[in-house]
Amino acid sequence: MRETGAAMADAAIAVLDAIDRRIIDALQGDFPICDRPYAAAAEKLGIGEDELLARLQSLLERKVLTRFGPMFQIERMGGAFVLAAMAVPEADWARVNAAVNAFPEVAHNYRRESALRRDLAAPLNMWFVLATETKAGIAEAVAKIEAATGLPVHPFPKLKEYFVEMKLVVRAPGAAA
Repeated sequence: MRETGAAMADAAIAVLDAIDRRIIDALQGDFPICDRPYAAAAEKLGIGEDELLARLQSLLERKVLTRFGPMFQIERMGGAFVLAAMAVPEADWARVNAAVNAFPEVAHNYRRESALRRDLAAPLNMWFVLATETKAGIAEAVAKIEAATGLPVHPFPKLKEYFVEMKLVVRAPGAAA
């Protein structure tokens, strides 16, 4: 039986104790900028720096968090990123997925069917973000992925940037919203 998204979220939250929940809630913005930011954050949470670091590592290892770190405007630093997609045959999904994920430039790889490109023989079903240190790095990464997979990569450069800040409050399962 497949669990619903809400049931899966409740199951993941159930393994978190009150301190883990407070850490997730508190560190979704306004991270301290100082010589010892983790010590400052830990102090606000009422725990030690070593405990905060260990708990963050545990949350990452358990896949409660998939990433913990700053968000940069990469273009201001000379880099680039694009959303990219591929039409991957189902029979070849595992091989292509592993090959794509092996590239350090790839982030947020996920499966989603799309009829965006009606001129393609198959729908675009693998989507990922490419992030590189230089603008030229995008074309280089695309070429490397195409060579490794034998399939074309369709990059979709950003036309307009939007900033949407979303913070999620972690509550205990069954707690009132």
